[in-house]
Amino acid sequence: MSAMLPDVLKHLEALVGFDTRNPPRAIGTGGIFDYLRAQLPDFEVRVTDHGAGAVSMLAVRGNPTRVFNVHLDTVPGSPDWSADPHTLRVTADKAIGLGACDIKGAAAGLVAAANATKGDAAFLFSSDEEANDARCIAAFLASGHGFREAIIAEPTLCEAVLAHRGISSVLMRFKGQAGHASGADAFELSAVHQAMRWGTQALDHARAQSHARFGGLTGLRFNIGRVEGGIKANMIAPAAEVRFGFRPLPSMDMDAMHEQFRGLADAKALAHYEETFRGPSLPAGDIARAEENRLAARDLADELGLPIGNAVDFWTEASLFSAAGLTAFVYGPGDIAQAHTADEWVTLEQLATAAATYTRLLEQTA
Repeated sequence: MSAMLPDVLKHLEALVGFDTRNPPRAIGTGGIFDYLRAQLPDFEVRVTDHGAGAVSMLAVRGNPTRVFNVHLDTVPGSPDWSADPHTLRVTADKAIGLGACDIKGAAAGLVAAANATKGDAAFLFSSDEEANDARCIAAFLASGHGFREAIIAEPTLCEAVLAHRGISSVLMRFKGQAGHASGADAFELSAVHQAMRWGTQALDHARAQSHARFGGLTGLRFNIGRVEGGIKANMIAPAAEVRFGFRPLPSMDMDAMHEQFRGLADAKALAHYEETFRGPSLPAGDIARAEENRLAARDLADELGLPIGNAVDFWTEASLFSAAGLTAFVYGPGDIAQAHTADEWVTLEQLATAAATYTRLLEQTA
């Protein structure tokens, strides 16, 4: 194991101890940000409150052109945790705690690497990734930041991931006409029936995209996450609400896909269709531009001596950096399979590998 591991675990224990669950979006400018500021004494630090629990901290030393991005917010804990999720537990091979994998382990490794080096470095810490409300990154990218490259520290088993799916979340509302369920017109007048018909067609449409491919990814990921409506079994439902999401390949046109999903609904029954969140694919751009961006990211990973991993199905904010013109990829310790789980963990080997890699990358900029 790396000699840096004790320092990494010290920082990880502190970071896990801060309650940054999102929701409830109750994260302020103190707490975890005060801790990070204290651990980076030779950095110029700017903390910004973007509202609704979205806080960013940009820490810069020297004149770097590459920024490492880490989100500090976590998902809520579940009742299935076997111990306090905000108390780090370290076994012979694992560190267990809320956010240990996604992605406070990476933050701990970066802080340890910063303290072990003197070269140029830049870290952008944020607290709104789990809210699907990317205020922190949007504000950063809209500023005159001056960076050309970005490494986003989501868990990738310490491999450089160059491509992943986009994500879109949608709220739909269907309207019906209340009445007695004994009527023959209940088939058509029920908003719940309309929602279910749409759902069946949407599932079939999504499944029909299984032939599509990009960079090792196949098909369209689609999920109806919530259906709610109606009053009781003997009443025709006057209203229904559906929340669904899909995760397209980088080569898929998201606007065209929305038109297709919206078009599957009966126009007379559809009361509302709203995209509530959109994250582009990585690499961003049309097919030609996406491939150009992927090759640039591959060249950067090769230059930095990082192993290149497969494309992944989960979404990261790397795509936002890519869409803004930065060469971006994802690299961090841990396995995404452990993210958002009870007793979330990251292996000590992964933490040590990431910290050593971050140290080497920072030393290269000296």
